[in-house]
Amino acid sequence: MKVVVIQGPNLNMLGMREQNIYGPVKLDDIHAQIEGVAKQNNVEIEFFQSNLEGEIVDRLQECYGDADGIIINPAAYTHTSIAIRDAIAAIQIPTVEVHLSNIYQREEFRHKSLTAPVCAGQISGFGPMSYHLGMISIIQIMNEVASMREAQAAQIAQQNLQG
Repeated sequence: MKVVVIQGPNLNMLGMREQNIYGPVKLDDIHAQIEGVAKQNNVEIEFFQSNLEGEIVDRLQECYGDADGIIINPAAYTHTSIAIRDAIAAIQIPTVEVHLSNIYQREEFRHKSLTAPVCAGQISGFGPMSYHLGMISIIQIMNEVASMREAQAAQIAQQNLQG
């Protein structure tokens, strides 16, 4: 199984920017922690970060047929990008949206996520632990999808034997 972690604008500045909101942890530290969880669960992991909306859309589309799950922090694009929302919906890969800060405790314009409705779920407000929870969630979702596919294949095989 493969998970792609997609990071939106300004997340490359973690550890330097607005530490009162995002904390002192750098993006590389978050990725190292996620990588540890992935290794423990025999999951291939890939990281991508861009400040450009179109590059994020392109990377989402590239996941089609290549990834089993996505963790995305669209950052500011959470609240503005119909294009990212539509890309997530189009590829139909289980996706978990994560945010370091609790977007519902912040400015009112951050209270609306355009991307969350097309994701399996959203985790917000737990700092770097949001990514850990996102990784656990996407692994669980991928395992459930794999189990459903196996059950469907077994059912089809049984029907073929009977028919």
